[in-house]
Amino acid sequence: MQWYQLDKDTLEQKLHVTTERGLTAKQVENRRKQHGTNELEAGKQTPKWLIFIKQFQDFMVLVLLAATLIAGLLGEYIDAIAILVIVFVNGFMGYFQEQKAEKSLAKLKELSAPFAYVLREQKWEQIPSKDIVVGDVIQMRSGDRIPADIRIVDSQSMETEESTLTGESLPVPKYAKAVNKEDLGPQDQSNMAFMGTLVTRGSGIGIVVGTGMKTVMGQIASLMVKTKKIITPLENKLAELGKILIVIALALTALVVIVGVYQGQPAYNMFLAGVSLAVAAIPEGLPAIVTVALSLGVQRMIKKNAIVRKLSAVETLGCASVICSDKTGTMTENQMTVKEIYVNDNKLHVTGDGYDLIGDFFSNKSKVNDSFPNLQSMLLYGMLCNHSSIIVKKGKNFINGDPTDGALLVAARKLGLTQADGESFRVVKEIPFDSTRKRMSMVVEDENKRQFLITKGAPDVLLPRSTFVLTNNEKRLMKEADQDRINKVINEMGEKALRTIAIAIKPLSSGSEQSDGLLENDLTFIGLYGMIDPPRKEVKAAIEDCKKAGIKTVMITGDHEKTARAIATNLNLLPKDGLVLDGNQLNQMSTEELREIIDRVYVFARVTPEHKLKIVDAFQHKGHIVAMTGDGVNDAPAIKASNIGISMGRSGTDVAKEASSLILMDDNFTTIKAAINEGRNIYENIRKFIRYLLASNVGEILVMLFAMLLGLPLPLVPVQILWVNLVTDGLPAMALGLDQPEADVMSRKPRHPKEGIFARGLGFKIVSRGILIGLVTLVAFMMTYQNNPDNLVYGQTVAFTTLVMAQLIHVFDCRSERSVFSRNPFGNKYLVLAVLSSLAMLLCVIYFEPLQPIFHTVFLDLRDWIFILALSAIPTVFFGFTKK
Repeated sequence: MQWYQLDKDTLEQKLHVTTERGLTAKQVENRRKQHGTNELEAGKQTPKWLIFIKQFQDFMVLVLLAATLIAGLLGEYIDAIAILVIVFVNGFMGYFQEQKAEKSLAKLKELSAPFAYVLREQKWEQIPSKDIVVGDVIQMRSGDRIPADIRIVDSQSMETEESTLTGESLPVPKYAKAVNKEDLGPQDQSNMAFMGTLVTRGSGIGIVVGTGMKTVMGQIASLMVKTKKIITPLENKLAELGKILIVIALALTALVVIVGVYQGQPAYNMFLAGVSLAVAAIPEGLPAIVTVALSLGVQRMIKKNAIVRKLSAVETLGCASVICSDKTGTMTENQMTVKEIYVNDNKLHVTGDGYDLIGDFFSNKSKVNDSFPNLQSMLLYGMLCNHSSIIVKKGKNFINGDPTDGALLVAARKLGLTQADGESFRVVKEIPFDSTRKRMSMVVEDENKRQFLITKGAPDVLLPRSTFVLTNNEKRLMKEADQDRINKVINEMGEKALRTIAIAIKPLSSGSEQSDGLLENDLTFIGLYGMIDPPRKEVKAAIEDCKKAGIKTVMITGDHEKTARAIATNLNLLPKDGLVLDGNQLNQMSTEELREIIDRVYVFARVTPEHKLKIVDAFQHKGHIVAMTGDGVNDAPAIKASNIGISMGRSGTDVAKEASSLILMDDNFTTIKAAINEGRNIYENIRKFIRYLLASNVGEILVMLFAMLLGLPLPLVPVQILWVNLVTDGLPAMALGLDQPEADVMSRKPRHPKEGIFARGLGFKIVSRGILIGLVTLVAFMMTYQNNPDNLVYGQTVAFTTLVMAQLIHVFDCRSERSVFSRNPFGNKYLVLAVLSSLAMLLCVIYFEPLQPIFHTVFLDLRDWIFILALSAIPTVFFGFTKK
């Protein structure tokens, strides 16, 4: 039902109610049975214990649990306990993240009004909002939160703030008159008040037409319940990697057992050897190191004003190919600012953005001051006919009151006018702003007891009421040429998406009594204010940087198309062949039609929550990784459906924050660019330590496998392999997670979401380095064992030390995609410290006697070390020169 199209009488007939009587008790009971209570339904809640259990379904976690079992079977209980600790720490971290992630509906419920004033059986009463039914007659006053979707039938200058639904912060005037248009979005239904919005001015009476899930807020809630969580690329890659490693581990175990038994080796020994190989194939520390690397990335991002709520989202930002950004507050300042003034037949440009009180006035590039004819008077009148005030919090200016009035105050301050300049005037009478009248007037008396009227409002309303015009401090009759000139300026300002406010005065004779209507006639027109919510200075450069990085920026707003287009053009966001679509066009398009043209669209105006979901879906269907920003309740479903949801820390609603993965503490688009840079770097760092860990594991596998195939004893015992995987490799791998980005990280195109973890030559690097590490370790074992066949432990110690040293040298090669010599090896101080720490632990295992029997090691002399270091350096030096 298009309720906004119905007049009052038709509405009352359809709902069987009158605004004089209200509903009867029986009608209320029947309608509650029919429509249910006025509450938002929650989605099916997952039990907390199940959320905890699900943390252990990840493939890499299963790999860790398998490693725990293996360590236990081998009698290595200390290793088993260490792995279990890692598993449970990961599990608890994931559990607490999940607990925070699904609170959006609870926050939505809090937005519903707790009580409402209802007319029932000719009596006004206050009832809980959940007891409201369709057809109830509701009274709404300034400061009230709207309890349901209501068709307004009586409006007394009523305005509502609908930013929770539309994202736009300017109050919206509300009328009682029916709107005879088809398929209007909520933001254009001027006679409707929606659940969860706030009455900011005036009062009204309306009839409830939608409750609970059948409200616009309810539709958003249902979208959030139905919206599926998107699996991030990193989660996919790690799951894929886990499966590969499981298959390799099982295949190697089976191969070794079969080959060994065929060669006549005892089956028990071969099983233990196979288990050792399986342990070698599994990088037990990988999930923990990934989590730590992401967590460290999160800490760095906090310093850049971005709070990450979901760890995997950090990496996802790095492959974002489209940013769907809200306009107001993210790309713009969310601070209405006077940019142009028309006074004394001159158009002045005003510098300074937002609520900064510093700015200048220019006429044709020449700076002007308060001596410019009529300028000071105009700004003074704008300051007097005003209900806003400037407040200072923590050194920053804020507007208390209407944003438009605030813009006039700031403009007056820029000319040097202060609150003291207005103290000599007394307000005698006020004719308040009315959305029908589109103007506000005040009768003011100066210190000489002279009274005059100040009127400000829409130019199309004030011009017909203006008989005179003020030029060069002289009042003269307004001619048709004057009106044409003023209308031309209004159109020019409109082309720049400037909102225009006219101001006029009228001297009054003392003791004259006139009706409000007559009082506002025969005005003297003074000038025009042209204002806009200006773009943030730094956003233009950030959008350009995103372009270079292959990322498309799309503006999505509830504002009008002309304003959105002007801001997008100013920011160089909209190319010449770029399309701008509004909500009505989106309504007429099928999903397939939108998908066809989505890559050519850069601006969406007058959009609803359903539109935002449709837009995100269309981009995702084209294979894009979509980052969606927003701050209102209306943004929450699309934030949740996008690959990475970004909410605003300052202006954002709790609902949007709970649905998001990333919160911008400064509400600034530029922070998104910094987060993308960090996200790309984190992914590259994850590739670095995967390369490091897996090359090490390939080396371990080949040492064990070739030794068995050659009929040699095991060069490494299982406890040594676990020590290497969990302890020796752990610290350097974590340090790689702290590596600084390479110079060209923001010049590369976004990764394709289907790009494998081993893409761009990573697989070759892992295998080639792993083979050489394995070969030099095997050579070290064979040479020492053949020279001392009776001292197997000595041979194993040399092999163990060669493997560790080869890996600790190889870690510096992993810092670069090109060559170990292309970056300063000491550029990452954390890596240097990690390598020294791992080396110190290796020395403890070799030279601390109580640990020797546990780790099967013996003392090594200087000659052994020279031999070991010479072999260990071969893989890194060889590939450093070949640059492959």
